Amino acid sequence: MERRPRLFITLEGYAVEGGYDGPHQPSTCFRPTLALGRHAGPGDADGLWRDYEKVLDLVPALGFDGVRLSVEWARIEPRRGEVDEVALARYGAVARHARSLGLGVTLVLVDTAWPAWLGLEAWLLPWIVPHVLGHARRVVSTLDDVITGVVPFADSRALVTKGFMEGTLPPWRRDAASDATFAAQQFEVLTASLAADDVVGPRIVGLVRTVPLNLSLAAIAAVRSSSAECDELHFRSLLQGCGPTAAPAGLLAKTKGEWSAQLSDELRALLA
Repeated sequence: MERRPRLFITLEGYAVEGGYDGPHQPSTCFRPTLALGRHAGPGDADGLWRDYEKVLDLVPALGFDGVRLSVEWARIEPRRGEVDEVALARYGAVARHARSLGLGVTLVLVDTAWPAWLGLEAWLLPWIVPHVLGHARRVVSTLDDVITGVVPFADSRALVTKGFMEGTLPPWRRDAASDATFAAQQFEVLTASLAADDVVGPRIVGLVRTVPLNLSLAAIAAVRSSSAECDELHFRSLLQGCGPTAAPAGLLAKTKGEWSAQLSDELRALLA
């Protein structure tokens, strides 16, 4: 019998929750360039910090096995050493609601929007390793009973190539080849350290592939057929979201305050 990876749909916290990088809100690595007017921030986004349950309720009917939820480090630890227990509890409640619907929950521990207090050059600094380990252990130990797995980094390769070579993500560097190499080595160290950790390691999902939903139907079908070796296939994203980390496409849209699925029958069949 052919192996079938579990199908997950992603939720990009910074792009969908709202409440970041404004006055008296958690600050991320995007705050300096937002202040300079280089791009728009997420603003109120889709307001999922209060409404996650409303969109999660629609996921089972779409045929997914679970959701990949980004827990935002800047919300959990808005200032160095200051942990927001209420935020951690909220993520736990969201994960618990998803599980009550029969969905698996894979957490992303670090995504594109890291806390501002780490600095724009975070991935070049030697002390990033204990900070990431501390954050990861805190999240996993707190939410262990309501999650089915974790992914340490949403896309560490993008953080390196787009951050240090293409200049399209913090720290907004271009053609910084030596720094890109060092950052990639840092991610290798971090990945190995997290895998060896007795709290985080056992919860890491094995082989994961992330697929954008703005591909052609033929391309999505090809991905499905070539991903039998994966443990989880993550489609990005349930909602497109707002701001610099918005997904290229989303499956749900809000009309007159109500969320509903916005996908063709052909795409629905491919995702089922």
